Amino acid sequence: MAFADYFDANLFFEAAITLIVIMDPPGTVPVFLSLVGRKPPSARAKAARQAVLVSLLVVSLFAVAGQAILTYLGIGIPALQGAGGLLLLLIALDLLTGRGGSEPEAAEDVNVALVPLGTPLLAGPGAIAATIVFVRQADGRAGAYVALALAIVTVHVVLWACMRYSGVLIKVIRESGITLLAKIAGLLLAAIAVQLVADSVRGFISGA
Repeated sequence: MAFADYFDANLFFEAAITLIVIMDPPGTVPVFLSLVGRKPPSARAKAARQAVLVSLLVVSLFAVAGQAILTYLGIGIPALQGAGGLLLLLIALDLLTGRGGSEPEAAEDVNVALVPLGTPLLAGPGAIAATIVFVRQADGRAGAYVALALAIVTVHVVLWACMRYSGVLIKVIRESGITLLAKIAGLLLAAIAVQLVADSVRGFISGA
C-alpha cells in the first residue's frame, strides 16, 4: 500500500495551515494575558491547558458529527463553503483593520479558560466550518482522516505553547510584533475566504 493510504500529507499541511491562520495562535496572546495576566504562573498554565482542551473537544465533536448535522439540516457543502468564506472574510477584515481588539474583562467567578478562551475565541465558527469542509474532503479515506486528526492536534499544541509561554513571547516580539503577525494572518485568511467563496460558486454551478 502507498504511504498516502496511511497519511495524506497534502491534507495535513492544508488543514494545519488553514486552522493556524483561522485560530491565530499569536493573536490569542494579548487576549489571554488580558484575561489571566494578573494570576500566578500556575493559574495561567492551568488556564492555557483548559482552554486548549475545550477547543480540541469542540472541534473534534464537529469533525465527527458535523457532516451528520449538515445532512439532518439539509445543508450542502457549497452553502457551507460560501457561509464559511464570508465569515472568514469578516474575521480577516477585523485582523487587518484592528477592530477585533476589544476583549471583555473577565469576572473573577467565571472560568475564562472555558468561555471565552476555549470557545468562541479558539473553537469559533470559522474553525468549525473549516474542519467540516476538510472532513468532507477526506471522503472516507483512512489516511486523510489520520492526517486531519494529526493536523487538529498539532494546531492545538501550537495554541497551547503560545498561551503557556505567552509571558516570554510578549517580551521577545513585543506588542508591535504581535500586531504585525495579526496583519499577515488577516491577509492569508482573506485569501482563504475568497477561495472558499469561489469553490462555493463553482459547486452551485456544477450542481445546477
